[in-house]
Amino acid sequence: MAKTLNALGLCARARKLIFGTPMICEALRSKQKPLLVLCAADNSENTAKRLRDRCAFYAVETVILDCDGEMLARALGKSGKLAAVAVSDENLCRLVRGTMEEETIL
Repeated sequence: MAKTLNALGLCARARKLIFGTPMICEALRSKQKPLLVLCAADNSENTAKRLRDRCAFYAVETVILDCDGEMLARALGKSGKLAAVAVSDENLCRLVRGTMEEETIL
């Protein structure tokens, strides 16, 4: 999980990360759709369903991370709690997917 959070931190520094459910839903409707949505494990049922349904409608992959919203926010330099983040760059999306695959193999 640490490598994935580090990769997300790199995405945040490159300004290719969308923070929070409302901003992700808005980005999904725009022409510049995110390529990957990562959700915290401790989201409410309503938030999880909202993200899952919207991402399915716009054909965007959704992954539930193995961390809570506070850990996700801390890893990205935010205060409080984050329900979800979305990666909007193709190369950084490949990096995040690669780190997730690496961590599931190990």
